[in-house]
Order: sequence, then C-alpha cells, then structure tokens
Amino acid sequence: MTVPPVAKKVFWIVARMLVLLVLTSVLAFMLIINAPIDPVISYIGPESTLSPAAIAEIEEHWGLNQSPIERYFIWVGNIFQGDFGYSITYKRPVIDVIAERALFSAVLMGFAWLLSGILGFATGILAAMRQGSLFDRFVKTACLVVQSSPAFWIGLLAISFFAVYLGWFPLGMAVPMGVPAVDVTIFDRIHHLILPLFTLTLISMGRITLFTRQKLVEVMESDFITFARARGLTQTQIVTRHAWRSVALPALTLQFASFAELFGGMALAETVFSYPGIGQATTAAALNGDVPLLLGIVLFTALFVFAGNLIANLLYGVVDPRMREEAGGANA
Repeated sequence: MTVPPVAKKVFWIVARMLVLLVLTSVLAFMLIINAPIDPVISYIGPESTLSPAAIAEIEEHWGLNQSPIERYFIWVGNIFQGDFGYSITYKRPVIDVIAERALFSAVLMGFAWLLSGILGFATGILAAMRQGSLFDRFVKTACLVVQSSPAFWIGLLAISFFAVYLGWFPLGMAVPMGVPAVDVTIFDRIHHLILPLFTLTLISMGRITLFTRQKLVEVMESDFITFARARGLTQTQIVTRHAWRSVALPALTLQFASFAELFGGMALAETVFSYPGIGQATTAAALNGDVPLLLGIVLFTALFVFAGNLIANLLYGVVDPRMREEAGGANA
C-alpha cells in the first residue's frame, strides 16, 4: 500500500512539532520553576501569618518538596489526565480559564491576523509598484514608526483619540459594564472589539508590508519580468499575472510565522483595553506568580503556533503548484 506524499509530509511535520512541543514544555517548566516566583507565597500572600509547618504542608501537598525532574513528570502526567492545575489568580482550574478566554482571543487574533495579512500584502504591492513615489515613502516611514512603537503606546493613543477625544468607541472591556449577559448584543461586542482590533492590526501589518514591498521590488528586477515587459505587458498585468505568486509564498510563510509575535502584541493590547482574553490572563499570571496558569498558557500558545506552521506548510502547494510537483517527483 502506497502512502500518499501529502500524508508523509503531514506525518513528519506533526512528528517534528511534537518533539518541539516536548522541548518547549521542558524549557518553560525549568525557566518558570527557577524564576524568582514562590508559588506558595503567591497563593497565601506576602502578609500571611501561616506557620512554617503549615507552609511546609502546602509545599508537600503541591509536590514542591520534590526534585524538578519528578515535578515535571508529575505535571505532564496530570496534563494527560486533563488536569492543568489550579489558577491562583482566578481561583479556578487552569483549563477552565484558558477555555473561557480562548474564544475572546481567537476572535481578536483571527481578525487581526487576517486583516494585517490582506492589508499588509496589498499595501506592500502598491508601494512596490510605485517605488520611489510619495506614497511609497509614506508607507515605509509609517511602517517603520509603527514597528518601532510599543503596542501599549499605540493602544493608549487609540484610546485617547477615538474613545476620549472623539467618543466613538468605549474605553475598554469586551462588553458594556453593568449590562447583564443576556442583554449584550452582537453590536455591543463588535463596538468593543474595534479599537483592540485596530491596534493589533496596525502593529502587525508593518512587517508584512515592508517584506512584500521588498520582495516585489526584487522580483520586478528579474529576467522573466524583463521578458514580460518585452512582450508588451503593462506593470499591472505583470504583477497580477506573474509577480504576485513569487511574492505570495514567502509572505504567507512570514504571516504564519508571525503568530508568536502577534500573541505578544495581543497580550499588551488586551491589557491596555482590559479585554478578557488569553493575553490579559498571561499578564495577570506573570504579575501574580501564577505558575500553573503560566505553564498552561505556554502549552496553549505553542500548540497555536505549531498549528499555524502546519497550515502554512499545507497551503504551500495551493499557492505554488510547483511544490506539489516537486513533492510528487521526490516520492515517485
């Protein structure tokens, strides 16, 4: 029985990602348990009057008196049983906190990723087609300024102008304050989503815009584009019929690889706008020394990034049919 080339490719990609996931979990576990965070003090509070015997009993109950290797395998064993631990910050199981907040973050990240990719790719192409023009210089300057600016600063500017000065949007949160959940409408959720989405899209599209512009400029100087010009094709025809495909594949790779950076920007944006997603939970867990929640979010983020890379690899053949031919020839 012959295994299809696509199935082999997916198998090796998944196997490689599983190895990376294990290494990520080991590294994250070792970094967090060696950080200056005492989970017992975070749990009972620095002003606690518990006796040393009571604190030792808590440490024994949590397994903190065991070696790091033993603690790691106990943690992994609990994860396979569906137990990610208990969040000190939210006083709830970690898996429940992540499940509740993942939907908010998925909506915000999904739309920001899609908009930044489409707008960045289109803007980069337009800037390259008008290389050296006022529009091209404006795009490069704006992208460099945004890329150099912290996400929280852009978020604060957006709040100051659009929410405080113009009064068009709310200051933060995902829903209006004081409104029962049953009375919250889709319009209310969209209204509260716009400013965080605008901020995250703006800080994410600069990189893909500059990358697309540079790649298209290089493609437009290649020999096959010179041949296309000799055939009488206009610049627009050259870009829409030929050049964009050469740029789309590396741009797609960059966009999927930007999941980790997008998550970092989301954490700051959600904190500024008090948006109840995974990013805000990460910030709260770090500030409160919530080790179980931090480890759970690390695993969730790693799976999210790995899934993005897997999708990117599968889409390569759709964007560039030559890769399917090469894969089929290599396995013939």
